[in-house]
Amino acid sequence: MTTATAPQQWIEQLWQAVITGDEDAATRTVFGAVEQGLTGEALLLDLVAPVQRKVGEEWAANRITVAQEHAATAINDRATAAISHCYAEHRTGSRGRITVACVDGEWHGLPARLVAEVLKLRGWKVDYLGAQVPTTHLITHIHQTGPELVALSSSMPTRLPRVHATITAVQATGTPILVGGAAFGSHGQYARLLGADAWVPDARAAADRLEQGPLQRPAAAHQPIDDLPHLADQEYTMVARTRTSLVRTVMGTLEERFPPMREYSAFQRERTAEDIAHIVDFLATALYTADAELFTGFIVWTAGILTARNVPAHSLLPALDILSEELKDFPRAICLLHQAADSLTQAGSVIPSDSRNLA
Repeated sequence: MTTATAPQQWIEQLWQAVITGDEDAATRTVFGAVEQGLTGEALLLDLVAPVQRKVGEEWAANRITVAQEHAATAINDRATAAISHCYAEHRTGSRGRITVACVDGEWHGLPARLVAEVLKLRGWKVDYLGAQVPTTHLITHIHQTGPELVALSSSMPTRLPRVHATITAVQATGTPILVGGAAFGSHGQYARLLGADAWVPDARAAADRLEQGPLQRPAAAHQPIDDLPHLADQEYTMVARTRTSLVRTVMGTLEERFPPMREYSAFQRERTAEDIAHIVDFLATALYTADAELFTGFIVWTAGILTARNVPAHSLLPALDILSEELKDFPRAICLLHQAADSLTQAGSVIPSDSRNLA
């Protein structure tokens, strides 16, 4: 069997194992693929990675539960550990030292783990610090170990303000920083915006980039506002600081604007509060980056998620209305809320209503 045809067979086997919570079957699949001659890198990036992407897709489509998603991810993580063990003797650590970490608040650790394992296979000594690494702890680690590079992962765009602070802090140590993950946009636009030294779309690209030579050492330290002068208007700061009260206000008023909410169970209300909190977080992040598409894209995506869960997408409009009223003194925020509401209508997610305040 060749490595060109093997992955699809093993992908299906691993998928069945992780979705049924069968860790033993997942391990057998990995070991079977090893025996068939697949390289460690192929196993990580052409087997584990696509299965993990499918886990996310199935959750978004409401075909698996959150519990199933967590269990599948945990099994994939253990499959990654098994692959690492199988190829441990191939790791030399002779090319230099790299620190791989997730930004503080980022709990999706598997993408960073895959980067770490691929870099090990390519001959690097890697310190993998895992998910949710506080910036102060990362900086302490840099001073203690002196890596040639920090690779920082983030999947959630709402972590971008923290990413920016982390980039600035790492560069202040004289250490270049490479970033990756869905948070940085499909083309790495937010990596460039926030001043990262390099961006890569995936683990293989990270390893290939380092084959080209070391990253240039960062310039002198600077402040985040030097990169984003629009932050001087304080809109991001005010929205971020009032997040809790904004969520509370929307929840307190939403029942009047969206009567079906009166029949919601305690569980449904809790999920609604979480959704509103995410909306406020994405609004704040869009203000931070001055990128309307970040917010409008999230709102349209959320409409799709709600629809898959049999919640009408038009329930988002009253929430946007209420936020618009609360943030009436913030012109950039108002503009973003207008654009998000219009995007819902243009995407066919909602039916325009005469009661809309944002139109």
